[in-house]
Amino acid sequence: MTMATKHCDLLVIGAGPGGYTAAFRASDLGLNTILVDENEVPGGVCLRVGCIPSKAYLHIAAHITEAAELAKHGVSYGSPQIDKLKLRQFKDSVVNRLTGGLKGMAKQRGCEFISDYAEFASPNSVTLKKSGDTIEFRHCIIAAGSRILRLPFLEIGSEKVLDSTTALEIEEIPDSLLVIGGGYIGLELGSVYAALGSRVDVVELQDHILSGADRDAVRPLEKRLKGQFGRIMLSTKVTGIKDTGKSVRVDFEGSEGAFTGEYGRVLVSIGRRSNSDLIGIEKAGVEVGEGGFIRIDNQMRTNVPHIFAIGDIAGQPMLAHKASHEGRVAAEVIAGHHSVWDKRCIPAVVFTDPELAWAGLTEEEAREQGLDYGVGKFPWAASGKAIALDRMEGLTKMIFDNATGRILGCSIVGVGAGDLIAEAALAIEMGAHAEDIAETIHAHPTLAESVGFAAEVFLGTVTDMYVPKKK
Repeated sequence: MTMATKHCDLLVIGAGPGGYTAAFRASDLGLNTILVDENEVPGGVCLRVGCIPSKAYLHIAAHITEAAELAKHGVSYGSPQIDKLKLRQFKDSVVNRLTGGLKGMAKQRGCEFISDYAEFASPNSVTLKKSGDTIEFRHCIIAAGSRILRLPFLEIGSEKVLDSTTALEIEEIPDSLLVIGGGYIGLELGSVYAALGSRVDVVELQDHILSGADRDAVRPLEKRLKGQFGRIMLSTKVTGIKDTGKSVRVDFEGSEGAFTGEYGRVLVSIGRRSNSDLIGIEKAGVEVGEGGFIRIDNQMRTNVPHIFAIGDIAGQPMLAHKASHEGRVAAEVIAGHHSVWDKRCIPAVVFTDPELAWAGLTEEEAREQGLDYGVGKFPWAASGKAIALDRMEGLTKMIFDNATGRILGCSIVGVGAGDLIAEAALAIEMGAHAEDIAETIHAHPTLAESVGFAAEVFLGTVTDMYVPKKK
């Protein structure tokens, strides 16, 4: 076989949301760009086995839950009949439509997509593992992402022990499922299996679920999850796991001592780790910092001036939308533009039921930073739309600077919180004040009104609920 050498202005390693965004933007700016990914189609973990397929299942789970809850209002549909094959076909159709569209857009832009494994051979070249070809580049963007974090003692070689990828196949719906890890991935997938009929328990080493989210906003979600799930075991660790043939026996240790449980399946969801150790990065001379994350500046540039890094491999938070915006910055810098990363917030969403979303500072973070801040909380029990939906557990909470009234952060828990947080994120980016938000007319009756009302609570002008005046 004859080995070939390709040349390009820009090589992008990894075709997830950050990688393909960077490659497409660079192509649009006139750079001869090659996009390389180990998979047959662009999309990365997010589109293939992460964000998108899980949301397809969560869509179905929400309808199952909503239909069941309508019974108390006089509308009964009966027990759902689950066809696992059609579930998977629906999920696959969503994934294929998106990934296929990306491949088409790459072709339209003249961006060459290569399905192969890229490994650095030098600071200006990579070797493709499958073909043996070489790509020489003037610039490179590393967008190689992350992979599932694994703990050796949980790796018992059993098909009954799932990870976030295998759990999406829904080969069967177990009578019982243990989710190890109280983060967003485990809670989302746990919600899917609970809606499909599994009894779901969650075990979390910390004394709370969803580390990093506002505690006030987590409480309504945790309360509802306790109704959907079996047990949520906090401050508890797994000390052993064994496939007994019929089930998986799990040993726990908590505040009340050691105990054991039996489960049909176990889902391990304890986080992700950087892929920086898989691409021969040392041959490029790129520095890697704590946690395996590549060090970058505010233009996504590494210590090697013509090599950039974006997305999961460049640090927390590991979110697709963060990677996409970083990809734009890197591509524009390489094309000669004066772009920098200057974001005031990166919104985060947990797509459970209810959803939980936040942007900017949480109250805990504002307190830790010693800021002089004020809070505006609007409980959805006072929202006409939430009452009409019979979803009054929600809460919109906003953090403001007491001296200036400028918004510092927002947390929302409730139906559609992931969409509602966009207004708060825009307000933070624009440096809006409480008056700007409160005086913006929000349509009635909508859940979005809660954002304006929360600002009014901070200002002391709210009329849709009674807040005793401070003495």
